Formats: sequence, C-alpha cells, structure tokens
Amino acid sequence: MSQPNNRPGDNKSQYGNRVSGGPARPGRSFGGARGGEGPVIKPKNFSGTIRRLWSYLSKERKFLAIILIFILFDAAITLLSPYIVGVSIDAMSSRSPAAFGMLELLLIILVIAYAADGLVTFFQGWLMAGVSQRIVKDLRQALFGKLQKLPVAYFDTHTHGELMSRLANDVDNVSNSISQSVTQVMSGFIAITGSLIMMLVLSPLLTLASLITVPLVILLTRTISRKTSVLFKDQQEQLGKLNAHVEETISGIQVIKAFNHEDKVIAGFDAVNMKLCEVGVKAQIWSGFLMPIMNVINNVGFAAIALVGGILAVKNVITVGMIASFLGYSRQFVRPINDLANIFNILQSGVAGAERVFEVLDEQEEAADLPAAIVLENPKGDVVFENVSFGYRPDVPVLKNVSFESGSGSSTALVGPTGAGKTTIVNLLTRFYDVTGGRILIDGRDIREYTRDSLRKCFGIVLQDTYLFAGTVKDNIKYGKPDAADEEVEAAAAMANADVFIKRLAKQYDTMLSENGGNLSQGQRQLLAIARVILANPSILILDEATSSIDTRTELYIQDALFNIMKDRTTFIIAHRLNTIRGADMIMVIDHGEIVERGSHNFLIDKQGVYYRMFFNQFKNMEELYKT
Repeated sequence: MSQPNNRPGDNKSQYGNRVSGGPARPGRSFGGARGGEGPVIKPKNFSGTIRRLWSYLSKERKFLAIILIFILFDAAITLLSPYIVGVSIDAMSSRSPAAFGMLELLLIILVIAYAADGLVTFFQGWLMAGVSQRIVKDLRQALFGKLQKLPVAYFDTHTHGELMSRLANDVDNVSNSISQSVTQVMSGFIAITGSLIMMLVLSPLLTLASLITVPLVILLTRTISRKTSVLFKDQQEQLGKLNAHVEETISGIQVIKAFNHEDKVIAGFDAVNMKLCEVGVKAQIWSGFLMPIMNVINNVGFAAIALVGGILAVKNVITVGMIASFLGYSRQFVRPINDLANIFNILQSGVAGAERVFEVLDEQEEAADLPAAIVLENPKGDVVFENVSFGYRPDVPVLKNVSFESGSGSSTALVGPTGAGKTTIVNLLTRFYDVTGGRILIDGRDIREYTRDSLRKCFGIVLQDTYLFAGTVKDNIKYGKPDAADEEVEAAAAMANADVFIKRLAKQYDTMLSENGGNLSQGQRQLLAIARVILANPSILILDEATSSIDTRTELYIQDALFNIMKDRTTFIIAHRLNTIRGADMIMVIDHGEIVERGSHNFLIDKQGVYYRMFFNQFKNMEELYKT
C-alpha cells in the first residue's frame, strides 16, 4: 500500500472517520511499513492533569478516608510532642519534687506517643501502597485497553518502543508520585495548619518572626518547579525515544548484522542515550537545588526565632520551655513546607508521565458501529466496489473511483507496482480504513452497516510476514477459534500441510513457540498461519504475498494448502510473482489508484497490454511456453 502522508484515517465520511486494528502485524497495515514517531503533543496544564489523576484516586475514597484518620491521629501526636517537651523543660527549671514527678509522667507519655506514631505511620504506608498500586493498575489497564481500540493508522505513526515506554515507564512514574505524594500532601497541610495555630497560641511575636521565610520558600519553589516541569517532560520523551531505538534494534538484529551496521546502531544509541543523560542531569541538578537552599532559608528562620525568643525570655515575657516548644512547632511548620516543595518537584515527573499517558487515552478511537448496524450472518462472500475513492490525505488520493465485482467463491488477483493501491483495497474491504468516497458492499449491503466484529469474522488473512504469538503451536492455530477441539486443530494442520513438521517437534502441538515463532522457519510459520485460517473457516480469504519469501519446495506445500482453503471461498490475492495467479478468475492491474486492466490471464496476455509486459518481463525466456 502507499505510505501514509499524514495520520491515516483522518479523512471523514458519513459513516465515520477512524479505523480499528485487526489481524495485521502490530504497527503496520497489510503490506504497509511502520511509520516514524508522531509529533510530540504539547503537555496539558498541571492542574488539569492533577484533576484527571484525582478521578482515579476518588475510586479509593474508603481507604483514603481511613488514611486521613491515621494522618489526623499522627498529627495530634506530633503536635502534642513539642508542648510536652516545653513543659518538661520548665518542670526541670523549677527544681521542685512535684515537678520532677510530673516530668517522669510526661516522659512516659512522650515515649508512648512516639511508639503510637510509628505504628500509625506503618499502617498508613501499608494502606497507601495498596491504594497507589490499584490506581496504577487501573491506569495501566485503561491504557492497554485503549491501545486495542486505536486504529491501525495510530500504530503506523507511532513507534512500538515509544508506546511501550508510556505503558511501562510513564505509568511507573505516576505510581511513584502517587505513593510518595498523596499522604505527604494531606499530612503536610494538616501539620502546617496545626503548627501555626499552636505557634499563635504560644507567642504571636515569635510566629511573626518565623513567617518571614515563607515568601522566600514560595518564590524558590515556584522558580525551580517551572524549570523542572519542562526538564522532566523532556526526560520522559527522551526515554521513550531510547526505548523505541532499543526495540527497533532488537527486532531487526539480523538485518543489522547482515549489513555490518553494529557500529552505526551503537553510535545512534549513544546519541539518544547521551541526550537522555544530558536532560536527566539538568533535571536532577535543578531539582537538587531545592533542598540545600531550603535548608539555608530554614536556618535563617530558626536564627530569627532564637533572637526574638531570647529577647522575650530575658524580659520574662515567655519561658525557656516555651521557646523550646516554639522551636519544635516551628520545625513542624517549616518541614511540611519543605516536604511539599520537594513533593511538588516529584510531582513534576509524575505529571509529565501522566500527561503522556493521557495523550494516548485522549486519542480518538475508531468510530462506533452505526446504531442500526446488523450482524453479518452466514456471509456468501459477494463483494462489490462502487466508485470507491480513498486517500490518507485529502489532497493525495490513493484510489480513484475503483469499481469491480467479485462473486461468491471467485478468486480475484490484484497486481501492479508498489504503491499502486493494491493493499489499500483489502484494507478498505476489512474496514481497517473507511472509504472517503463510494461504497463497498458484501452480500448486497454496505459494509459500514454491519458490526465490525461480525464483518471481520468473515475474513481469513494470510500475510507475507505472518505473526505468531508466544505460546504453544496449538494455541496459535486456535487463535481464530479458541473453543476448537484438538481434533479440529489437527485436521486444520493436516489440511495446511503443517502436520508433517509439527509432528517432528519435541512436544508436537504442545511445543512452545518464542515471540513471533522465532524458533520456526519462515515457511513453517506460514503453514501455521494457513492452518489458523483454515480452522477459522472464513467466507472471504485474503492472501497478501503469502508465498513471496519462501523457498520453492515449501512454496509447493503452501500453494497446495492455499488451493485447499480457496475452494468455495471468495479470495483476494495480492501478488508480485505473477505465475502464482494464473488460475485466478479475474486479474486486476492497479496503477496510480486505478484499474487499468482486468480479465483472466489468457485474456490479458492476448490483449498484450500492461499485464502482458509485466508478465513477460518476469519470464522473458519462457514466452513461448506460456503462449501454448
């Protein structure tokens, strides 16, 4: 098919403007090459992303309420401790026996309070870990489910590694941010409020002295967060590019070695890795500025409290114990501000990851079935194209007013130069894309009037580059019919001529296959793909260069298997090797999105047109043989 010039599927029609994925290899359409990474979408605003994350947090209201109770209990203990310390110091200063008795009681209370605080903190962390993991599970599940609903066009324009990075790294960033920030934000605000109240009760003058550092903290946090938000977003994008490069390299390792491109690939990885390193260093340096400068500001605040407190103590306005209590409350007041500033910094990374996740979740899915869509039952396989036009971009048409009929049980071959529109025809037939003009009918009804599920069940597809999943041989054959009995699986394998090599495997049908059947030859994978189609028993068969990359002997096995399943089925064959389509009922020559010739093999040879030249260009030395 022609390469997309922009995001495929953006063209609208009266029936919808998006497409769904299907049995083609992930990241590509039939015969199409995987596109490059799409443009990076600008991030949404911080508050908007936080609100969306809160929609996931709200599902855990019950546990969050329990965590809040623990936080309130913890805050009460924390606020009580400095007061007890101050009273204890004043009791020691009085030197009376009664005061020492009270001191002993206060110390016991303080020990019990700290022990209870540790226990509450443990349960609080335990509950929060469960909350954060459940939220991330839902987010990851939503993202993976969304990927299944996105059109093929989306995968044509986004690299696999980039999408995997969003599903793994970005979601993990969200997890870390939630687990670290939610409780600290809640406890921080409570601690700040409680400490401020206690400070005002003890001494308004000392409170005023301690608050002089707050504007500095706010200014510092705002300045650094603006810089780190950009850097963390850039860091996540660079990490996605690195994952995409690694995934592409591993998938194409044989090609890399065959062309001696190891050094070039390493150099490319080093460039991406260095960029990630540079961005990561900048992000960490800027985020690392926060705490050292914050400590300096805090020390200035403590010095101010000590100065003012000392003056007030000399004038007998407050006691030494009160100053000690105030310092404790001041520390409790400042520490949450520091924590919140640091957490806000951590949130930048989490929000950057969340934004990238939400970008995928916000992608438009394939158009829903029409309200009156019907189920395609017992399809006969009559296919009609009526003035069908299509383009990946409105200004670049790929098909132009294509019309033809393929009756039930007939075979139609599509031939022509690369990019002529052959694969686009079958992509439209299977509704991987929707037409932008005209209509396609199956059994007399527009295919957009059928439900997608029932429409696609009537197709069986064998690709040039077939895909097998990690699992057993039996599981891969049963992919189109999961409830098939073992006898049906074996019968389908026998009909596909695949049982010969399957029985030579160590565990036969229970042999585990690696990803994409890497432990099988290309021909063996094709035979399994054919067995899978036979078991699914489709009404319409699509063969996309199904024998172009295998040896001649295996091709005979595959052609024999294909002849078996083509009987009484409407079949569309895309082929460049023209000797494989001589028996087709109709051969259509596609060029520049139009049907320039059509007819049987003998008719087109006698016509001595485009097909004639294509055929004898491949078989110049066999001209007389094929004329007879």
